[in-house]
Amino acid sequence: MNPSAQGAAGTGTGRVRAAAAATAAESVRIPAQPGVADVARDRAGGTGEPDGAARGEHTHSEPPAPRPSAARPPAPGPRALVQRSSVRGQILDALRTALVTGELRPGEVYSAPALGDRFGVSATPVREAMQQLALEGAVEVVPNRGFRVVERGDRELAELAEVRALIEVPVWLRLARTVPAERWARLRPLAEGTVRAASAGCPATYAEADRAFHRAVLALSGNEQLVRIAGDVHRRAQWPPAAAPAAPAARGRADLVADAHEHTALLDALIAGDPDVVRSLVGQHFTGAP
Repeated sequence: MNPSAQGAAGTGTGRVRAAAAATAAESVRIPAQPGVADVARDRAGGTGEPDGAARGEHTHSEPPAPRPSAARPPAPGPRALVQRSSVRGQILDALRTALVTGELRPGEVYSAPALGDRFGVSATPVREAMQQLALEGAVEVVPNRGFRVVERGDRELAELAEVRALIEVPVWLRLARTVPAERWARLRPLAEGTVRAASAGCPATYAEADRAFHRAVLALSGNEQLVRIAGDVHRRAQWPPAAAPAAPAARGRADLVADAHEHTALLDALIAGDPDVVRSLVGQHFTGAP
């Protein structure tokens, strides 16, 4: 081979070797290392937020807390509050029932933890319910002990009955002149419900049915504040006095039935549009209302 050909061949061989070396280098090239921000973003689930270690927090060896993904938003925060409020409401209803039936005795002190064990809940919803009852005047706070059921005398109950009459009687008489008979007729199921509750002889059941009927009547006025205030006074008037006589159960049932039948008689007079009978029955009902 002449020198020029040999040089050409050498040059060609060199080009082939250079190309091969470049290809080999390309095949073993080390990928670029991610920076600290990239690592933090990957650990955070691609959200761009660094995890605890990247923020300088000491995370020990515990697994990272789950983070909400962008595709599935987290559950709304108020959910737990609604559930807690529901428990407190149930405990509040149960305590009100115990007050009406006398199961929670006037003058006695009850602790939130003890009542919580009784209801199978923590002391927190019981304490919150008791604080509501304290605002309503049913119990009073005893520091470091719990809540004392307020003792009510005959005078206080008479005053509450008077307040009820002052609030409700004028409204009933005004509604008797303005509400048509067909609207009164819609209250028939509630009035009959009080009779059924009275026949059962349970004071708590009757108290609830009684309030429902009176609330429906007052709601015809369209005055929400009136309904709320009258309902609060009505509830307080239903709590038993401190030294209630141990009357036989039959007599107690008879008193409830008599009161309930006043509801149906009143409704009949309202539907008939007889103002004189309505005035007489309303006065009688609130004078002897429990």
